Amino acid sequence: MTVEPDTKDWTWVIDRPCPECGFDASALSLSDVPAAIRANADGWPEVLGRPNVRERPDPATWSPLEYACHVRDACRVFGRRLTMMLAQDDPLFPNWDQDATAVESRYGEQDPLEVAAELRRNADGLAAAFAAVHGDLWRRTGRRSNGSVFTVETLARYFVHDPVHHLHDVGG
Repeated sequence: MTVEPDTKDWTWVIDRPCPECGFDASALSLSDVPAAIRANADGWPEVLGRPNVRERPDPATWSPLEYACHVRDACRVFGRRLTMMLAQDDPLFPNWDQDATAVESRYGEQDPLEVAAELRRNADGLAAAFAAVHGDLWRRTGRRSNGSVFTVETLARYFVHDPVHHLHDVGG
């Protein structure tokens, strides 16, 4: 059974705390972005080692394994978006249908140990990419296919919330 796609616009998390997970992206120092990404990645191996990692809490909610796959892939997608923003003027990001990716990539059937290693690798790569951003580069812009405009700074804040929220979702 597939999970109902999340169609909410989560860009509000850039400016105010998330009432569900408690994370306040607006309070995150830009110099702390790489460490926040790496710290989140540190929490996933324990989650992925659980015996029930493939079990969904209910039919409408991803399993911990599916959430981890999403976080792994989000690190990769946001790394590409950051690269585009730093190399191009106001790029339009290719659309990423995270729900279609979950089905097509069979998230629930993947090897948890491989997912943990890939998540760590992707998170470290994204953290290093954000660590290399300085000065005016934080103000460079890019756009999502739905019209949402990001600066590198707001992209970083928006991104960090996502894996923090999902680790919260799985009780990590």
